[in-house]
Amino acid sequence: MRALLWLGLFCSLIVTAVIAGPSGYRVTKTYKLGGDGGWDYLTVDSKSRRVYISRGTHVMVVDADSGAVVGDIPNTNGVHGIAIAPEFEKGFISDGRDGTITVFDLKTLKALGTATAGKNPDAIIYDPAAKRIFAFNGTSKDATAVDAKTNNVAGSIALGG
Repeated sequence: MRALLWLGLFCSLIVTAVIAGPSGYRVTKTYKLGGDGGWDYLTVDSKSRRVYISRGTHVMVVDADSGAVVGDIPNTNGVHGIAIAPEFEKGFISDGRDGTITVFDLKTLKALGTATAGKNPDAIIYDPAAKRIFAFNGTSKDATAVDAKTNNVAGSIALGG
C-alpha cells in the first residue's frame, strides 16, 4: 500500500511537470567575476542596472549588462543582504557581525552612515508602502525597522522562534 502511495505521488509530480512546461528562464550571458570572499544574497537594482553581491566584508557592485565591476562598498563586516530604496537614492546593507545596517548612496556607493540593528542582521528588505527598511536579526530573533528617508531606527519587532 505504501509503495502505491509513493508511486501515485511520483506520477502526480511527473504529470504536473509535463503540464507546466518549461519555465521560460534560460541563461543568456555568463560572467566570471572572481574577487575576495564568498557570497550570500544578491540584489538587483533594475533602474541603475546594477547587481549588488555580498562578499563577507564588502559588497561588490557589477554592471548587469556588461558584467564589469563598477564599484565596491567596503567595511560591511559579515554582510548578508542589500536592500534598495530607489526614491531616496539609498541602499542598505545588513552587517551581521557588527549588528548594524550600513546606509549608502546609490550613485557614489559611498557610506552615508549606519543604523543600529539587533544581533546578527541577515535578510533585509525595503517596504515602499511604509518607506521602511526591515532587517531580520537571527540571533536576537527580531526585526529592526529603519526609516529609509532619515536612516533612523523606527523600532524593533520581536519575532520569537
